[in-house]
Amino acid sequence: MFHVKLPGHDAIARQADEHLVTHKVKLPRKVVEHPFRQVAKRVLMALLVLAATALIVYADRDGYNDNSDQSVDFLDAWYYATVTLSTTGYGDITPVSDAARLTNIFVVTPLRVLFLIILVGTTLEVLTERTREEWRLNRWRSTLRDHTVVVGFGTKGRSAIQTVCATGLKKEQVVVVDPSGKAIDAATADGYAGIVGDATRSEVLMRAEVHRARKIIIATQRDDTAVLVTLTARQLNKGAKIVAAVREEENAPLLKQSGADAVITSASAAGRLLGLSVLSPAAGMVMEDLIQQGSGLDIVERPVIKAEVGRNPRDTEDLVVSVLRGHRVLGYDDPAIGTLELTDRLITIVRATPGTQVAPDARPLPPMPSQ
Repeated sequence: MFHVKLPGHDAIARQADEHLVTHKVKLPRKVVEHPFRQVAKRVLMALLVLAATALIVYADRDGYNDNSDQSVDFLDAWYYATVTLSTTGYGDITPVSDAARLTNIFVVTPLRVLFLIILVGTTLEVLTERTREEWRLNRWRSTLRDHTVVVGFGTKGRSAIQTVCATGLKKEQVVVVDPSGKAIDAATADGYAGIVGDATRSEVLMRAEVHRARKIIIATQRDDTAVLVTLTARQLNKGAKIVAAVREEENAPLLKQSGADAVITSASAAGRLLGLSVLSPAAGMVMEDLIQQGSGLDIVERPVIKAEVGRNPRDTEDLVVSVLRGHRVLGYDDPAIGTLELTDRLITIVRATPGTQVAPDARPLPPMPSQ
């Protein structure tokens, strides 16, 4: 049974601590080199420039004058290269010949500039990384429209995303919300945008732009969490299509009262599939194929075309399973159907091919059922 408990002192303190944790938006990234390796490569480049300068000075050591002993050895060459590339330039070692001065103009000076670019460039990259990330997030938010928000990136959430993407939905149109940083890292690695945070809080869902979403999939681990997320999401977006999953069948009515358009009972659905597979393994295989989009047979919802208006569902080219008329779902053999109307929608079974894939966001949303 689904129980509601009032929080005690410990629960209130724990909730207060959770509110102090800031949520974070993570966008998919291209595979880049490890930061340590990037810094190591730049340090190595700087050392190579320093070594090249020291060797150049040592090779032309007769053209330089050291104020201390009037001669330049190998250590003096390294010392001169170091203070010159760092623009310190104490002046104790100076080029006195024309060749040494020309070398300083055309070789040492460009090496000094390159040395500074390597060091300063690394610093600037670190300082501007946050600015670039903020610009990227702002641009992402401004372009995000009619997307799909998936709450929970566990087994159910992953399977739901794979199913909707198999029908043509782009990964850029999917936003994952999960309290686990590791789960969001896995989501971004797969190419989805992710929000680290508690989806029961409205500010976290606002970060996911749920108020502009077209579809919301709620696949949390707990039924009570699913109820709170559904209530919050429906409050923020009155027109989105919300589908939620629960473990216990007795909690499904509560989800619908909270604003979910469809509720899937995961435990009961798995049990029914197990029972069907025991009675008929072949039938279980067919059902498994039907619910796996993009291969074998697929269940597709599509509008009635003009050529099908006035026909019986059995007279269409596709295998019609049900007819959606208004808020009613009618079986293909229901006498109430009569003939097909232009405003009807058909649930059909088709062979999965690229031509039959229909992106969910390309179809008009059905009208919201009356509460």
